[in-house]
Amino acid sequence: MKRKKVKRNFIIIAAIYLVIGFLLMQTVVKTSYELYTKSVEKKEFQAELAELKDKEDELKGQVNKLQDPDYIARYAREKYLYSKDGEIIIRIPD
Repeated sequence: MKRKKVKRNFIIIAAIYLVIGFLLMQTVVKTSYELYTKSVEKKEFQAELAELKDKEDELKGQVNKLQDPDYIARYAREKYLYSKDGEIIIRIPD
């Protein structure tokens, strides 16, 4: 009788350890997957950030150019076909 009790206790304790081990492994796998997902996201965001910084630099350059009256006049003539008095505009396709 005592032997059956010891065997039953061993089975109960083994089952508890198995459940705890399974929960720990599940947590480790879940956390590892989340870390991998976050690292992929981080790489994507870093690439997007670099792209946005390049665009910001380009836009800052345009702002600086647009503060020059000569540039504005030339831009308006080229883009919107404005001309000076007596000037003829001929558009050549690219």
